[in-house]
Parts: sequence; structure tokens; C-alpha cells
Amino acid sequence: MTRGTGQHRDLAADHRIQPVNRPTAGPIAVLPRPNPVFVDAVLAGGGTVQPLSDATTGVVWLSEKQSDDLAAILDAHDGIQWVQLPWAGVDAFADILARFADRPYPLWTSAKGAYSEPVAEHALALTLALLRQFPQKVRAGRWLDKLGTSIYGLNVTIVGAGGIAAEIIRLFAMFDAVITVVRRSTEPMPGASLTVTASDLHTVLPTADVVIIAAASTGETSRLLGEAEFRLMKESAVLVNIARGALVDTDALVDALRSGSIAGAGLDVTDPEPLPDGHPLWSEPSCIITSHSADTPEMTAPLLANRIRLNVEALHSTTGFVGVVDPAAGY
Repeated sequence: MTRGTGQHRDLAADHRIQPVNRPTAGPIAVLPRPNPVFVDAVLAGGGTVQPLSDATTGVVWLSEKQSDDLAAILDAHDGIQWVQLPWAGVDAFADILARFADRPYPLWTSAKGAYSEPVAEHALALTLALLRQFPQKVRAGRWLDKLGTSIYGLNVTIVGAGGIAAEIIRLFAMFDAVITVVRRSTEPMPGASLTVTASDLHTVLPTADVVIIAAASTGETSRLLGEAEFRLMKESAVLVNIARGALVDTDALVDALRSGSIAGAGLDVTDPEPLPDGHPLWSEPSCIITSHSADTPEMTAPLLANRIRLNVEALHSTTGFVGVVDPAAGY
């Protein structure tokens, strides 16, 4: 995928996986409502788009809010062998994935890795804004003293080791940041000075100047950062969450910001989401909330279309699929 002006690339496009059970090519339904951009993507991949029927073998699902409808469709049409989900995170489909974890079909693919560039770009923007104290300055309504911290040479801890984390590491390298990655295994993350498991999170938080949440939302990662973790962080440290709101204990974050346990938070995602009007985080002077806009529809549409095309091509050939989801693991 070549880069156009103001356009991102799918950095995971070359990471193909051969499924244990290869789905059979056949008519593909684009649901719950056909979108011409994604219908064209199926056609460009060599597929055939038809209304949902007993002949349907593939589904491109475009809604994150109608998972119950998808479950009913799969129950009613057991010939469906492949499902393409619309987003990188699949937590909205956790219940469906769990139900099909021990079945050979459908093969599940998502957009994971496709949106790494826009989300990492947003993580960098939030980090710079927090360190330069933009939240306080834009709310002040008056001329302030010169305040701010440079990102150069800081210790940056990234929780997560997927495509977004890899792109964050690449972007932060230009600032000579010292990167620590927290992941499920100790396998070294390219570009990171240190890679540790989640069990060592408490050992690396005290030295972090910036903590960026870029992990999948699962039962294991729910409220991964809470009161104990904020107490361990430097008072000068900032938190950036561009993953899922559920990874952070919201009440504990409010308390940490109010007490000055940490210096600031940049949140593209929250728990709950949308964040209700009047919630304390809206008025917290050291907090930026960007309303889940790290990857806008204008940014994601061409990336998702390309991912669909690649997987339809895989469906009609012997090449591997991109963004394969492990329904048992939930990501």
C-alpha cells in the first residue's frame, strides 16, 4: 500500500498467517449494511458480494455496536467460514469469540495492526502536549510563566507490544527516548532498551517519565493501572491511554490527578465511554480527553478497505491472512 498525501499505511500488511483450517471461498456478505468502499474492496480482492443467504461463506462486519446481530447470523448460517471484523480491538466481540473458540470456523480476522500509524501518531501528540503542559495553558485564560518538559532522553514505558507499540517506538526514537516495553513474554521488543512481563510492571513504573497504554483489553488487563500503580509513578510522570478505557481504573486516575500523584493524563479512551457530561475528568486541569479520535473514519476507511482486499485475496488463494484473531485469547 503506497502512501498518499496525509494517508497512513497498514504496517501489518506483510504479516500473514496460514490458518489451521483454511476457509472455503464463496459469496461474501457485507453487513449489517453494505458500504460501497468496502464492497469495492471485496471485489478488488477477487470476491463476490451477495446478500446474506445459506450460500454465504464469508462476512465483512462493519459495526462494533451490533455484535448480538452478528451472533444471530452465525447461529443461523453455519456455512460462514470467515469473518472480517472492523477494528483493531475485538473486545466488543469477546462473548462471540469465546463461543466459537473451540470450533474450526469461522476464521476471524480484524484490523489489528492496520491502524498503528494513526494511533501512534496520536500517542505522540498527547505525550508532547502533556509534557509541554498544554492542558494547563489552554485553560488558564491568562499569560503564564514558561513551563514545560522536553521529551528528549526521557524514560518511556509502553504497556503492550503489538503494532501500535512498535510504531510508537519508531516515532519516539527520534527523541532518543529510552523505551521499556511491558508485555506477556520477555521476548525482546525491537527498539526497546528493556522488555519485561506484566508481573514486573511495578518494578519499571517508578522510573518512567511517560507511561503509554497500548495493550489489548482482556480480562487479564482490566484495570491494569489503578491506585497502587499511580502511587508508584513519579509525580512528574504522565499517562497516555490510546488502547481501551478498561485498562485504567478511572476513579483511581481522578484521585491521582487531583492529589498530584502524577502530573497529567492524555486519554483518547475512557471507562465509561462515552465519558458522561460533568465527569470530573472533563474539568481536571492536567487532563486531555480526545474522545476516541486517534483513528478517525477518514483515516481508517482506506486502511480497512486494504485489509479486506488482502484477506479476500487470501480466501481465493493459498496465501496467509492478515490480522488473524485467536478467539480463545480474545485478540
